[in-house]
Amino acid sequence: MNSTSSMRPSGNGFLPRLIRLAGLKMAWNESGNGKDKDNKNDPWGSGSQGGPPDLDEVARKMREKFGGLLGGNKGGRGGGSAGPPSGPFGIGIYVIVLVAFAVIWLAYDMTHTIQQAERGVVLRFGKYVDTIQPGLNFRLPRPIERVYKIDVKKIYNFTDKASMLTKDENLVEVKFFIQYQIQKPEKFLFEVRWPNKNPQSVLRSIMESSVRDVVGKSTMDYVLTEGRTSIATQTRDLMQQILDQYDTGLLISELKLEDARPPEAVKAAFDDAIKAREDQERAKNEAEAYSNDIIPKARGKYARDIADAEAYKAQVIDEAEGDASRFGQLLTEYEKAPEVTRERLYLETVERVLANNRKIMIDVESGNNLMYLPLDQIATQSAGVAASRSSTREQEPTMRREPTTFRTDSRPEMRR
Repeated sequence: MNSTSSMRPSGNGFLPRLIRLAGLKMAWNESGNGKDKDNKNDPWGSGSQGGPPDLDEVARKMREKFGGLLGGNKGGRGGGSAGPPSGPFGIGIYVIVLVAFAVIWLAYDMTHTIQQAERGVVLRFGKYVDTIQPGLNFRLPRPIERVYKIDVKKIYNFTDKASMLTKDENLVEVKFFIQYQIQKPEKFLFEVRWPNKNPQSVLRSIMESSVRDVVGKSTMDYVLTEGRTSIATQTRDLMQQILDQYDTGLLISELKLEDARPPEAVKAAFDDAIKAREDQERAKNEAEAYSNDIIPKARGKYARDIADAEAYKAQVIDEAEGDASRFGQLLTEYEKAPEVTRERLYLETVERVLANNRKIMIDVESGNNLMYLPLDQIATQSAGVAASRSSTREQEPTMRREPTTFRTDSRPEMRR
């Protein structure tokens, strides 16, 4: 099918429509004359000068390159040019191009790369069939299957506050901070219809209902003071229970009770009550400190008194047992020699009595006179004489002194 005349496809063919869709302009009225071959600036090697390339020339060159594969004829060697592809040969070029585009599109549409923080929800003809994990995955192309990527690691948060009644019928204002994330993407997408595709409005309603339930079972003092952590934990558990009951696929990762205060109208009275409570705690702490200081001292004194009493008890018992033993021994000696024992007991008794007396009156048997012995004065004089002798001995160490001898002519008998 060699032809020297230029055959241009009509403007209603498949290729012209494809080129028009791509935004190109076809020059159908430009003929491929021999003078056009001298145009060196034409990147296609043919076509009118200054205009778009001639599609017939482009088709001819492509046919010459792929003619062996398709069974077509090459251009004449004697200077004649082969005509554009016609019949099944021209259609084969278009089929190859379409098949190449189809293969590329299928390879792109069937390959899905899921990131580490994502999960892929797969729908087949609109019905959920699988959830694919991170990595490279291959699925059927559209419109058979569609893959929706959901980020399951992203943390969403919001704050909310509300006024509610407590168990003791007081009004309190609470402010919460909530963090949540998508735990099960297939349930999040299909089990619940979220208003405006935003779950925060639903979460606010669930949070407010849960807080009212928990705060309504607590007193106001407990909410304002030590009960914040417990209330936040109970509220989070109750919210998670409701979300799981409706298969929302959401997970409450954190819930904090940021603030709890009475209404502004009664804030001054509550401040006074809080101040009084603080004064009570301070007085209680001071009393406990005094108790911790005095109780150990009292216990120490108690233990010491007990120890002293035990020691006195042991001492008295030992003395009584010693006296009893000594009396038994004395009784044995008295039975052997009554007179001697009686005289000995008398002398020991007098000695013990007179040992603490400084004045002694002695009765003489042969007269009516009483002898008085001023032992205190004698002791004083004896001490003075001893002191004077000591000083004299220090002053005259070489002087020889005669010993003083006291002689008593007669000594009165002392009756015992």
